[in-house]
Amino acid sequence: MAKNAYIPLISQEKRKESPGSVEFQVFGFTNRIRRLTSHLEFHRKDYLSQRGLRKILGKRQRLLSYLSKKNEIHYKKLINQLDIPESKTR
Repeated sequence: MAKNAYIPLISQEKRKESPGSVEFQVFGFTNRIRRLTSHLEFHRKDYLSQRGLRKILGKRQRLLSYLSKKNEIHYKKLINQLDIPESKTR
């Protein structure tokens, strides 16, 4: 994902959510995951980036789990908006 495409999406989200909200953090993690995934397609043996990707995936999964317990409606809306597959274990 191009960096200039990332900035307008953040500005749209900032109007709705504060930067510390769970939704905003998940949005940021999702963009980082997409950038790292595209990087790893070209650099398959970049093991440190693979480790970083796994850590970010874990953080995002914990935040989504928290959000699903606190507010199911926001959770469903967020995963549909960001095209995140729904977790089987919540």
